[in-house]
Amino acid sequence: HSKAEKAQSRARILTAAATQVREAGLEGISIGALMKSVNLTHGGFYGHFGSRDALIAAALAQALADGERASAVHTGARGTATVKSIVNSYLSPAHRDHPGTGCAIPSLVGEVSRAGPEVRAIMADQLEQSFATMAAAVGGGGESDQFAVSAWSMMIGAMMLSRLQMSDARGDQILAM
Repeated sequence: HSKAEKAQSRARILTAAATQVREAGLEGISIGALMKSVNLTHGGFYGHFGSRDALIAAALAQALADGERASAVHTGARGTATVKSIVNSYLSPAHRDHPGTGCAIPSLVGEVSRAGPEVRAIMADQLEQSFATMAAAVGGGGESDQFAVSAWSMMIGAMMLSRLQMSDARGDQILAM
C-alpha cells in the first residue's frame, strides 16, 4: 500500500472511531468492529496505531476537532463568534439529538475525567480553546475568562441534562435556559 492509501485508511479509521467514541464512550470501541466498519482487517489495525490507548487518544482528539469545526460555522452576522451564536449553536436540538456528530465533551467528560493524563489533557486543551473563544466573544479582558468558564459549564451541563430527557418537552426547556 502507498503512503497515501495508508493515510486514507487511517483517516477512515479515525472518523469512524470518533463517531463511535461520541456515541458509545471510550470503552465502547471494539477494534474488530471498528476495522470491519471501515472494510479493513483487524490485523491491519496495528499498522495504523501502536495500541488501543493510542487509538482512543487519537479518536478523542478527532471527535473534539470535528465538534470545533462544526461550531465554527455558526458565527454572528459579522462573521465572528458572538456569545449569542455560540450559545444558540451549542444549545440546539440538532446538537442534542445527534451526539455522534456533536461536541464530545458532554458525552465523554465523565469517562475522560477517569482516564489517563494524556487523554485528560486532550479534552482539557479543547476546553481551554472553548473558554478563549467565549472570552473573546465577550470582549476579552476583565472578567471575561470567568464568564467564559461559567457559560461553558452551564452549557455543557445543560446539554448533558437535555440529552437525558430528549424525548420530552423538559429536554427542550433545559436547552432554552
